[in-house]
Amino acid sequence: MFIVKIGGGKELNLKGIISDLATLNQKFIIVHGANTLRDELAAKLNYQKKVVTSISGYDSVLSNEETIDLMMMAYAGLKNKRIVELCQQNGINAVGLSGLDGKVIQGKRNTGIKVREGGKTLLLRDFSGKPKAINKALIELLLDNGYIPVLSVPLIDENNFAINSENDDIVALLQTELKTEKVISLIEAPGFLLDKNDPASLVSKMSKAELETMEEKVEGRMKRKILAIRKLFDGGNTTVIISDGRTEHPILDALNGNGTIIL
Repeated sequence: MFIVKIGGGKELNLKGIISDLATLNQKFIIVHGANTLRDELAAKLNYQKKVVTSISGYDSVLSNEETIDLMMMAYAGLKNKRIVELCQQNGINAVGLSGLDGKVIQGKRNTGIKVREGGKTLLLRDFSGKPKAINKALIELLLDNGYIPVLSVPLIDENNFAINSENDDIVALLQTELKTEKVISLIEAPGFLLDKNDPASLVSKMSKAELETMEEKVEGRMKRKILAIRKLFDGGNTTVIISDGRTEHPILDALNGNGTIIL
């Protein structure tokens, strides 16, 4: 079994991804983003998101109630159901769920994000948190009966409120609990690039031991992503493939060695 993480970029070839998956005789789980769709919807609603940087150097979107509403519309709503629709068109009997549904992904709300503003350290409280548990029985029930889970944020917190979380952390938790053999992460780039503006800087292979060094070389959201990739290996042996989701056959390309393979 493997996990497919589909990024939220506009250029990802969703039709190619799903048609590739339909050719495989394996169980899998889809975890998807929708950041581009969220931002487009926010623009139509005249809502301005706020990105904050913690004092430890990690970027994140401040998640107030309006942000959660947008996520329910963009992630759990339109994007999730379009992916389910594509799955059904390709013979994949998919079931779309947010973390709220059946408490399939449960999280713990953050105590707050420490940021520096105006020379002061502030503690910002919002509706975001870390995934802590999955409803393994529900996921296995679906998989054992021929259904493919298509999962998205928001999650459900300890007080049954909807919260935002990082998909990379969700994938790491799923891998730990389900012991998946592979994680395929599809992005709008050829793979992991040392220079995000230079496709020739692709790192084709990397050991898990090298990830910590890589984390020190990058900034912002990529720093958070590498930290989450490192967590994937805490759950046991797995192979992580970061590959281009824009190609004609994104999944088959990834399985054939294109992109960045981390062992």
